[in-house]
Amino acid sequence: MAFNDPFGQQNPYGQQQNQFGQQSPYGQQNQFGQQPRELFPSLWGSQEDLDKATTSCLARVFLRMFIALLVTAAVSFTIYRTPGAMEYLISNPFLTLGMIVVQFIVVMILSFRVMKMSPAVSNVMFFAYAILTGVTLSFIFISYELGTIFQAFAIAALMFGAMAIFGTVTHRDLTKLGSLCLMGLIGIIIASIISIFTGGFSDTITLIINYIAVLIFVGLTAYHTQRIKNMLRQANETNQDEAIKKISVMGALSLYLSFINLFLRILAIMGRKR
Repeated sequence: MAFNDPFGQQNPYGQQQNQFGQQSPYGQQNQFGQQPRELFPSLWGSQEDLDKATTSCLARVFLRMFIALLVTAAVSFTIYRTPGAMEYLISNPFLTLGMIVVQFIVVMILSFRVMKMSPAVSNVMFFAYAILTGVTLSFIFISYELGTIFQAFAIAALMFGAMAIFGTVTHRDLTKLGSLCLMGLIGIIIASIISIFTGGFSDTITLIINYIAVLIFVGLTAYHTQRIKNMLRQANETNQDEAIKKISVMGALSLYLSFINLFLRILAIMGRKR
């Protein structure tokens, strides 16, 4: 559909008329009384298209995240049940440290480059990260009782699920909440670094930090879920399916990280109470 712009040329994007009688490409109500309409990038032709894309993307996000968690749990438990592998990791702390560094690098690459990668490459990196996380998390089985681990996982899953649903259905803008949680996360990281060089905090301070961290990752779960929808709305890829695939990897990574950290903080709290 075409319309005349103020200079008499045809413009392929418009839907609403402006004050000169031409169609306006923005559909926003202004001082001249035009009817408002939500602006979509050229990738989505209508609200219906965007809704279908959102449903498809969120389904891929949670499926990919669920599979990644299964991979992490399988790797972690297999190493724990293989005495030779567990002993090897314990006797080679620099290997574990190296894997943690690699994990950090992979997260940084995916965070900043995922929209420029092919979906196949980003998927490989995401599941490689899940495997590395499984290796490093194998130590929890020698630090906590099995029952405590399962209880912490169940509590984390319930809290995560509730906040993911909230982030999906709420119409409130969670950007400010996300910003506050990210600031709090930076504070937690700084506190963790300080504790390494000071020999750790008291049990009371550590417990308080863990409770604050739980609140932070609960908030980030809702924020990241809503952010997936916002990323789709603003997507400017050349292909709808390509946009859904790339954003679903980024979304799965964000929520995977939130869940893992939420689980570890709850586990730390429950472990100290035993």
